[in-house]
Amino acid sequence: MTAKTKRERFEDVAGSRVQMVLDKLESLSKCANKRNYEFNKDDVDKMFKAINDEVKRVKTLFETELDTGNKDKKIFKF
Repeated sequence: MTAKTKRERFEDVAGSRVQMVLDKLESLSKCANKRNYEFNKDDVDKMFKAINDEVKRVKTLFETELDTGNKDKKIFKF
């Protein structure tokens, strides 16, 4: 049995974790049904601020790791 490369492990782990995030967002979208739930603009703003803040924080971690000295150009490839 051959050990997986770092790249292969990344694709496996990151792929499944991204799918989990997407599944949770789909689940959250069901709360938008006003027939079943009561919420206001402040509630929605608070939820999405928390989500966006965490996305920005995690994205920064990845961008920092990609930075090889060229501050202007960030390239992402699978």
